[in-house]
Amino acid sequence: MSFKFLMKLLMVFVLAAMISCKTEDALENEIAQINTDIKVERFDRLFAKVTPEGLENLKSDYPFMFSNRYPDEFWIEKKSDSLQIELFNEVHKSFASFETSEFEIESLFNHLKYYFPEFKTPRLITVTNDVDYRNRVIVTDTIAVIALDAYLGTDHKFYGSIPTYLRKSLNPEQIVVDLADAYSEKYIYQAKRKSLLDEMIFFGKQLYFKDAVVPFKSEAERIGYSQVQLDWAKTNESYIWRYFVERELLYSTDSKLPTRFINPAPFSKFYLEDIDANSPGRVGQYIGWQIVRAYMENNEVTLRDMLIKNSEDIFNNSKFKPKK
Repeated sequence: MSFKFLMKLLMVFVLAAMISCKTEDALENEIAQINTDIKVERFDRLFAKVTPEGLENLKSDYPFMFSNRYPDEFWIEKKSDSLQIELFNEVHKSFASFETSEFEIESLFNHLKYYFPEFKTPRLITVTNDVDYRNRVIVTDTIAVIALDAYLGTDHKFYGSIPTYLRKSLNPEQIVVDLADAYSEKYIYQAKRKSLLDEMIFFGKQLYFKDAVVPFKSEAERIGYSQVQLDWAKTNESYIWRYFVERELLYSTDSKLPTRFINPAPFSKFYLEDIDANSPGRVGQYIGWQIVRAYMENNEVTLRDMLIKNSEDIFNNSKFKPKK
């Protein structure tokens, strides 16, 4: 192979990369022009300051935040409880300003509006939720609720009893990623998930959705890994894939497989000591992500259409080959 040919080949790759970057920049500029404007409603602060005289007005403005099962005295006592006051104070210290998160959420909403024109900007409401880290965000067609006490930072004293692998995502940088997760479930359709491949493709769709709507977050943040964990998954992608194929796990409906490779966990369970000790959890999600990326790269299909295709169609037409 001649030097001249190699140089031409290199030029082709460089030009292709430049064109791709320019295309992505043009797309992001177009999306930014949508210019979604949101107003953050700090219900957490309003509730912390409410008086018995002002409670009725607050209930009128936020009826969905107050269960009719409890009398007014319950809410006044709750907001005056010493532990609740400490919670309010810690949230206020961490979120005296919400500008960074607000900017990222506006960008998320711009992207949602671009890909799904029917998307309506919701009311954005911040609350405290007694550190219920499993329900950090709730979205409906009209509101998006964010529990700020679940984003005080990985090492916050409130999180001492929470497993380390779960605490890693309890930081402000994860707010917009969790919102994107919640919205993805409104647009993804997949028949009942039976096999490991079904699970992998479902979460692959969710991660690709985040590629599209929160491209300003890093890959590690999108999947909820540290950079070290993401690097491990990339380095061992071929091994993981070979393990799944050789053991005929892809179409298996073994109920233990999601626990081993899909669900949040401190590590994935290959039942191989050296591998398990170094692996992150959810490697099945990571492989599903790469399959969906390959599918989108090798097929002319929109984001919306991909999200409703069945897992076998995506897998069979992905031409997926793991990185060596």
